Order: sequence, then C-alpha cells, then structure tokens
Amino acid sequence: METAVFKTYVPEPKEPGWVLIDAAGQPIGRVASKIAAILRGKHKPDFTPNMAMGDCVVVINADKVVLTGSKPRTKVYTRYSGYPGGLKRTVAAVMLAEKPVKAVEHAVKGMLPKGTLGNIMFRRLKVYAGATHPHAAQKPVKMEVE
Repeated sequence: METAVFKTYVPEPKEPGWVLIDAAGQPIGRVASKIAAILRGKHKPDFTPNMAMGDCVVVINADKVVLTGSKPRTKVYTRYSGYPGGLKRTVAAVMLAEKPVKAVEHAVKGMLPKGTLGNIMFRRLKVYAGATHPHAAQKPVKMEVE
C-alpha cells in the first residue's frame, strides 16, 4: 500500500508592486489598517504569513489625516530616551500638526508583525505630508480607503 505524498504550495517571492493611497480626510486608524494589510500582502491570493509578499505603499496628504471623537486631545504618544527623566509625551493634536508623517508611520508600525519580517514590511512604506511624491516612475496604482 502506497502512502500519499502531500506537497505544500510555497509561493516564490516576487518583485513588489506599488500602491498609492490618498489619506486626505480619512481617519488615521482606517488608513493605517488598510496600509498594513497591503504591506503584509493580505490583498493577494497567494498571501503567506511568514513571507514579505506585500506591495510598497506610498501615502500622500498625511497632513490632512483626521482623528475622531476626543482623540485629538486625549491620545498621547510617548517615547523614552533611556535616561532618567527621559520620558517624553506628545498630545495627538500637536503630533498631527508638527509631524503628521510620524503619526501615520507610528499607527502603521503598530499593526505590522514585530521582528525582522515587520521591519522588512515597514521599509516598504513611504509617507509624505503633501500631495507630491518622488515615486512617479514606479507607476503606483491608486487604491481607495473605505
């Protein structure tokens, strides 16, 4: 009696595509979750959790992203320098006004896997505060955020 041999399909890594997302007027969390899904490759039929199969994402108009409800005044971003007394706190309204690119990157990074795989995915994210970007030669495909 022969035993059945099952072969698992493992996709070959391909050159990533490019996706353009306009964040103007969108809530930051909804934009970030859409971006994280594209960076992971969950929109592709051959999604593999342990491989970086996603596309590169270009985000424009990060300065026009919004926070809903009371989050602009109650949400706090913290960072720590490692030195005594080095804990810094920034309110979300100030962060969006001064560093909107950092706010979007922070939201997306928290939704990606931790470790080396997440770092590879995060490097494929390009965020710009204005409507212009230097990636026109890559011909990014425009995607809408629902």
